[in-house]
Amino acid sequence: MTEQQPHALYQRFLRGLALGPDHPALRLGAETVSYRALHEQALTWAGSLGTAKVVGVLAGKTVTAYAGILGGLYAGATVVPLHPDFPAPRTQRMLELSAAAALIADERGLAALHTLGDGFDTPVIQPDPALALPEPRPVDPSDVAYMLFTSGSTGRPKGVPITHASTHHYFELLDSRYDFTPDDVFTQSFDLNFDCAMFDLFCAWGAGAVVDPVPPTAYRDIPAYLAERGTTVWFSTPSAISLIRRVGGLGQAALPGLRWSFFAGEALRCEDAADWQAAAPGSTLENIYGPTELTVTITGHRWDPERSPGLAVNGLVPIGTVHEGHDHVLLAEDGSETPDEGELLITGPQMSSGYLDPEDNQGRFVERDGRLWYRTGDRVRRLPGGELIYLGRLDSQVQVQGWRVELAEVDHALRGCEGVEDVVTVARPVEGSTELVVFYTGQVRQPAMLARALREVLPKGMLPRHFEHITEFPLNSNRKVDRPVLAERARELLTPARG
Repeated sequence: MTEQQPHALYQRFLRGLALGPDHPALRLGAETVSYRALHEQALTWAGSLGTAKVVGVLAGKTVTAYAGILGGLYAGATVVPLHPDFPAPRTQRMLELSAAAALIADERGLAALHTLGDGFDTPVIQPDPALALPEPRPVDPSDVAYMLFTSGSTGRPKGVPITHASTHHYFELLDSRYDFTPDDVFTQSFDLNFDCAMFDLFCAWGAGAVVDPVPPTAYRDIPAYLAERGTTVWFSTPSAISLIRRVGGLGQAALPGLRWSFFAGEALRCEDAADWQAAAPGSTLENIYGPTELTVTITGHRWDPERSPGLAVNGLVPIGTVHEGHDHVLLAEDGSETPDEGELLITGPQMSSGYLDPEDNQGRFVERDGRLWYRTGDRVRRLPGGELIYLGRLDSQVQVQGWRVELAEVDHALRGCEGVEDVVTVARPVEGSTELVVFYTGQVRQPAMLARALREVLPKGMLPRHFEHITEFPLNSNRKVDRPVLAERARELLTPARG
C-alpha cells in the first residue's frame, strides 16, 4: 500500500516509521511518543472518524493534536487545524465553511466548545481502539490533504485547500535541498493552524526525526533550552530574533547545536540574520517565503555573510528564487509585465486551485495566457542573478500629501537612528488625509530628534507625524508582529480625546 501512495502526505510519516519504529516522533516536555505509538494512535483516530470527509482538529500542541492531524490524513479526510484560543464565532464559522463532519478536540478544545453556543452541531469524536484501521486509506493526488483559513478583507475567513499533489511536489523539493536525518530535532514553534507548522511536521517525520515544540517559557533562555533538548533545526518568524536578543540569548556561538535555521512569515532584516548566524555559526540559515495559497513556502535564499548584505534593499534579506516547476511574472501598476519590479504572480504545482468559496478568488486567482495564477499582493524586485527581494505589500504603499510612501522604507530609515532597535510604521486615515505613526523599540528618543534624523534621508512629505516608543511589539500566536493591534493603537493616538 505504501509504495502505491507516494503522493499521500501521510506517506512522509510512514517513511519515518520505517526508519525507526521505536524512535521518538514527538516530544512534549517530559512526554515522548514513538513513531510506532503515534502511528497506532493515528490509526485509531482514523477508524473512529468513520466516513467523515472533513475533520476539524481543535487543539493546542498536545498528543491529541498531532495524532488527530495524522489520523485525519490516514482516514483519507481533509484536515482543518483550528486554534482553541480563537474567538468562538470565528471557530464556528470555519467549521461551517469547511463543512467539517467530525471534530477532534483536546481539553483546551473541549473547553472552547462550551462557548460556541447552541448553533454548534459538529460531532466530537472519541477514539475507539476497536475501530482502528489496519492501514491508512488510499487518497488521490487531487484530494485535499488539509485546509487552512486566512483572514479576508471582509472579515470572513477564507479557506485555502491544499492537495496531496501540492504537498508532494513541495516536500520532494525540500528533500533534495536539505539533509535532515533521524538525529535532527525540530523546534515546531508555529501553531498548528499556521502553514509553517506543516514544514516542521513533515520535514521531520519524512526524515525519521523528532518534533519537539518550543514552549513560550523557553524564550527566557533559548541557548540553555536548545542545548538541553538537543535541538538541531530552528524555524520561526524573524520577530523571535529580536525577542531572543532582548533577553541576552544571541551571544557569540550561543546556539552551537543548530544545523539549520529557517525564517519565514515576515521580512528578515540583514542585521537580524547576521546576529543569528553569529550565535549559530554551525547553522545554515535560510530566508524562505510563501503565502498559504502556494503551499507553505515558494522561494528561498541561503544567507551568505559575504554576499547577502550587498543584495539587500531597505536592509532586508532577499527571498531567493522561485521553486523549480513554477512560473512567475512581475506586474506593473497598469497590469503589464515588467522585468525588474512589480507585483509577484506565480503558477505551478504548489498553487491551490482557489479558495473554498469561489467568490473569494476575485483579484487573487486570475487567468493569464490560459493558465490560473495567484497574485501574491507582494511587491518584489528582481536582482542581478535572478533572485527576488521583497519590497513590501501593495497595500503598504500609501499616499501622504501626494507622496507615494513605502512603509518599509520609513522603517529602514528610522532603524539607522542611534538607540532605535526595530520599527513598524502604520498609516491611518485622519480627516480625509493619511498620517503615519511610527512604533519603535530600543531607547526612548525625543520625537524631534527622530524627525530630524529622518529628514536627512527622506523627503519632507514622507515624514511621520507621530513617534511612539513601546517596550516590545505585540505578537500574535505565531510570534509575528501583530500589525492590526498597532493599527488600532495608532487610531487611538490620532483620535482626539473627548472631554
